[in-house]
Amino acid sequence: MEITGRLVADAAVRKTNNGREVTGFRLAINHRYVSGGERVEETTYVDCAYWRTTAIAPYLTKGMIVELQGRMSASAWVSKDGELRAGLNFHTNEINLLTGSAKKEPEQEKPAQNSRTNSTNRRAVSNKPNAGLQPSKQFN
Repeated sequence: MEITGRLVADAAVRKTNNGREVTGFRLAINHRYVSGGERVEETTYVDCAYWRTTAIAPYLTKGMIVELQGRMSASAWVSKDGELRAGLNFHTNEINLLTGSAKKEPEQEKPAQNSRTNSTNRRAVSNKPNAGLQPSKQFN
């Protein structure tokens, strides 16, 4: 199944009780329609889990639009207040970034004054939030 939506917060990596890491994030899926001549917008929130790698977490930032492939499940629980709660969970197999990071990019570092550059002076990873990724990159 495929779903497309907007991240409501930055992704977070957490560890399970058995020490396995998972990337978790929440997606807002909007549904717009007209009812009785009036525009209506409904939003469904889905908690998502991506188990394949946690390296994707820094790229999943609030406001991004992503397309996910995987399977849906529902869960119900009793809150600490004793109220019955329910939620949708999406077990993600593939992630397709449809937009870049919504965060403002930090200022670039100034290059060293020395005209000679070697590999130890170069940064291995870009300091941009999306590390130079363009939309439509897939992670699977």
